[in-house]
Amino acid sequence: MSSDGFAGDALVLLRSGVYATVTVATTVVWSVLCLFTFPLPVHLRYRIITQWTHFNLWWLAVSCGLRYEVEGRENIPPGPAIVMSKHQSAWETMGLQLIFPEHTWVLKRELLRVPFLGWALALLDPVAIDRTAGRRAVEQLVEQGRRRLQQGRWLVIFPEGTRVAPGHGGRYRIGGAVLAKRTGYPIVPVAHNAGDFWPRRGFRKRPGVIRVVIGPPIDPAGLSVGQIIGRVEAWIEGRMRSISPAYGTPTDTEKRADKQ
Repeated sequence: MSSDGFAGDALVLLRSGVYATVTVATTVVWSVLCLFTFPLPVHLRYRIITQWTHFNLWWLAVSCGLRYEVEGRENIPPGPAIVMSKHQSAWETMGLQLIFPEHTWVLKRELLRVPFLGWALALLDPVAIDRTAGRRAVEQLVEQGRRRLQQGRWLVIFPEGTRVAPGHGGRYRIGGAVLAKRTGYPIVPVAHNAGDFWPRRGFRKRPGVIRVVIGPPIDPAGLSVGQIIGRVEAWIEGRMRSISPAYGTPTDTEKRADKQ
């Protein structure tokens, strides 16, 4: 490695450390303060608790030089919907909060037991499912997800279930498609390249601009569960080839679709 490359890598490491130090400290303090919002309605709790996200993404831009841009905001429907997003890093768990209306997440029940962060998550009334429950887990998602949507809240689902490194694709699980099929709410697919800058389980955060692309809503009417999840996967993975070099060169078809 050249001296310039070494210096650049050291600077990235230093800036990432500064970001992490402040983030850990504010997470602990803010999570404890958020416990006092328990008596408030969930909508007000959401507005208060997610101020941490606004600060965190601002601090990420200041300390690490990592920002984001959004394409396709016109595809966000006026009413509640199911967001199905690529999952590569911790960034999208925060970034989507600033892009979409008030929402909650489908997550593993055990996350709610994580000190501080899990406590704050619990106050946001997520759809917490037992991943070991097999088919019952899908029923849990549908039962709880239907209630959240009927309350006027959006729902964010990471269909791959876990963070997947850039250039790779995880198996798309059908839970979100089943929810859409049974409730009739549309799915909004989201592709992004956050993993190119903030790798999963990675400490370094490279400066740059994360591209977030929002696709046209997918109406589940008349489609089977398999067709719904197939369309979600095809759109997301197709867009990934357009916005992330880790996925290779996009085909001519994908280039034309990206311009539409």
